[in-house]
Formats: sequence, C-alpha cells, structure tokens
Amino acid sequence: MTISLPTTSPLCSPSFVYGVATSSFQIEGGASERLPSIWDTFCDTPGKVLDGSNGAVACNHFELWEQDLDLIDSLGVDAYRFSISWPRVVNQQGELNQAGIDFYIGILDRLNDKGIKPFVTLYHWDLPQHLEDKGGWLNRQTAYDFRDYVDVVTKAFGERVHSYATLNEPFCSAYLGYEAGIHAPGLACKTYGKKAAHHLLLAHGLAMQVLQKNSPNTENGIVLNFTPCYPESDSSADREAANIADAHFNDWYIRPVMTGVYPDLIEQLPSSEKPEIQPGDMDIINQPLDFMGVNYYTRAVYRCDDEHTFVLVPQDDAPKTDMGWEIYPQAFTDLLVDLHKRYTLPPIYITENGIAEADTMSQGAVNDRTRTAYYSQHLNALHAAILQGVDVVGYFAWSLLDNFEWAEGYEKRFGIVHVDYDTQKRTIKDSGLSYSHFINQRGDSAPISAKEPC
Repeated sequence: MTISLPTTSPLCSPSFVYGVATSSFQIEGGASERLPSIWDTFCDTPGKVLDGSNGAVACNHFELWEQDLDLIDSLGVDAYRFSISWPRVVNQQGELNQAGIDFYIGILDRLNDKGIKPFVTLYHWDLPQHLEDKGGWLNRQTAYDFRDYVDVVTKAFGERVHSYATLNEPFCSAYLGYEAGIHAPGLACKTYGKKAAHHLLLAHGLAMQVLQKNSPNTENGIVLNFTPCYPESDSSADREAANIADAHFNDWYIRPVMTGVYPDLIEQLPSSEKPEIQPGDMDIINQPLDFMGVNYYTRAVYRCDDEHTFVLVPQDDAPKTDMGWEIYPQAFTDLLVDLHKRYTLPPIYITENGIAEADTMSQGAVNDRTRTAYYSQHLNALHAAILQGVDVVGYFAWSLLDNFEWAEGYEKRFGIVHVDYDTQKRTIKDSGLSYSHFINQRGDSAPISAKEPC
C-alpha cells in the first residue's frame, strides 16, 4: 500500500508544505512542572474519560522531546505543528514561567537547526484551571487573559516561529466543552455554547492584533474544524435541516472570522442562547488572516425533524474509523470548494487530517493499511479541490504519535508512529513510512508514483 497521486499534482511540488501535528496535553506529560488545566480536572472526574486515564505522563514528550524531534526529522517533513501549554508558560499572575518558556525555546531552536518549520498553536484546549474557576470561556475576561498570554509568549519566542495559530477548533472548546459536556470543562448547558464561542472568537481577534504587532513576519491565522453537512434526501426539508446544522456547527465559526458577522441563525436563537456582543467585538474578530487552518475528518448527514429541526442520520453501512466516523473523502473536496465559493479565503493549510485505527504490533511493525489508504484517498481529494481553484499550500498528518485522545483516553490511536505506553518506545507504522516515502520523492528525477486505486 502506497500514497500515490497524479505525477503532475501541485501536491507533488517541493514547495508544498508537508508536516505532522501534535498538541501539548495529548503528548507532553510533565504535569508536575506546570499549573493544572481544565483537562487535569476533567480527567480526575470519575466517568469523564473512557479508560479512566489522564495526561500526567501521556507520551512523556516533556522528557523525550529531543528523541521525538529526531524522529520527526527522520520522516523528512517540512514542518511540525505543536501547541503551547498555557499553564506551563504563564503563572497565576500572568507572568512568564521561565522554565516552561525554555522548554519550548529548546524545541523551537532544535527545529530551526534541523530546517523544520515550527507551526505553533497558542491554544489547543488546555485552559488553566484557575481561569475556569473564574468562569472560563463563559467569562469575557478570559479573552483578555488570552491576549496577555499571547503577548508575553510571542515576545519571549522572538523570531523562532514560522507560523502562529491563535486557536485550535473553537467549536470543540465551546460546543463540546460548554454545551454538550463531553470535553473539559464538562459543562452541559444549551445556553452556554454560543456564549463561550463568542469569547473564544474575541480571544482570537485580540490575539491576532498582538501577533500583528509582536510577530509581523510570521504567518498568523486560526485553525477551524469542519464537518460538512449533507441532507439525507433531496427534499427541501432535509436540505434546510442540513443548512441549519451547518450554521450551528461550521458557519458560526468561519463567518464572523471572515466577514465580521454571525450567520442569520443568530436572529432565530432564544435570547438565553445568544452571546452578549459588545460594540466593536465583531471588528476585533474580523482580523486579516495570513492563512486559515482547516481540520477535516468526516461528514455528517441530517434529516428534518419537526421537534429538533435537524437530526443526525447514522450511516450504518459506510466504512468507518475506530472513532465510528464515516470515511468519505469526497466531502473533503466538497468542503474546500464550498468554502472557496462562499468566502474570500487566505491560503489554506490542512492542519489536521487522519484516522484512528485499532492498530496492533506484529514482529516489531504496524501494518496499518487502512490508514495509508485513508491518507492516499484524502490527498487525492485535496488534489481535486486544488484543481477547482482552492489555494491549499500545506498538509499536516494527524497525528505524529499515538496519544491521549481526550475523552477516549488511550483507547484510540491516530498516530503514524506507534507508542508503547508502558515503555514509551516509538515505532514508525507502515503509514508513517509511506507518508515519509511520498514526501521525500518530491523533486526527484524519477516521477512520483502514478495514481493507483487505493
């Protein structure tokens, strides 16, 4: 099984950026060397994490980071996307924790020495617990605390960073954390989701203003996740159901960032669910972007339901990942082309794309053919979107390592590198070897492997 594309694809150009991605809480460990986060508290709450685990050790990247950077280097990727742990680098008074900053400066310096572009995400869900105790993302002040954190951190990093993303997937922070309650901080209240989302987007805008001042030479943007919404049938009722779901879960986040207004859905919300929008907020949110990060994994299908307006329709007969997510590469193309038609977008990085599989080690190897096929299928779907005019300049595989998969604990493996959590041994899976081989073929005199059925 190989990753293969048409030999003329822009994705085969040496200028196209390929990388791998991780996040701080999912891999670092080193919990005693930082302040508690909302995910520490969530993990300590019985019944919240599937296997009862936590991120106290995770992949022990806090101690093994040099080994992990050598591993990344061996793959031949162009870039490494990782996140900063807010509780590790700033103390409760908002001042720098020098030891925490030095940890990341070591990573940044080593990446630059190796010629690997550092893509830094400033917030990947691990809010300091002391800020949650004051209301977290339901408290408008948290947006300003985030601005101040970004200010001190970017000054400390100086010229070491290639790209900054303010937030990773504000939908997950707001909806999963404050409305559905299945992610930290675990609050489940329908009136909370849009309010938390507004403060997250405000934090993004405030941080972009800081980045424009402190780090004008980096590529600065935001990472949004999208689950394209399809109607179950071609009926007008089902199409409207899919449109309403899209407004809630996708458009609510991209439209204010790109245009400075929320979807028309806001007028239909009960007053208890509407965010409090103060004068000037939407202008702050609508900052110019150097790039947009797009995370894609799967699609969703909806039908009209009189009681709930829209209802999710399981695709029982479709191929699925170990997360139960449908494998549907065409939606990747459809999503990107649709965003391109609806908005004037900056260049796009695919900042996450990947698959959880029930991997097994056999004779020192992991033959994860389904993951390799997934990458090949989705890179071909990306190729199709680029041919239709979408400006995509890079792609990051999610994820580098098997890791703590949030509410699923360590039960789900997304990595192109297998991690034995008992020994912390890393083993590059067949998918990782295929990804590396594909990347390193670019620019060779021999052609990239021709497109083949996956």
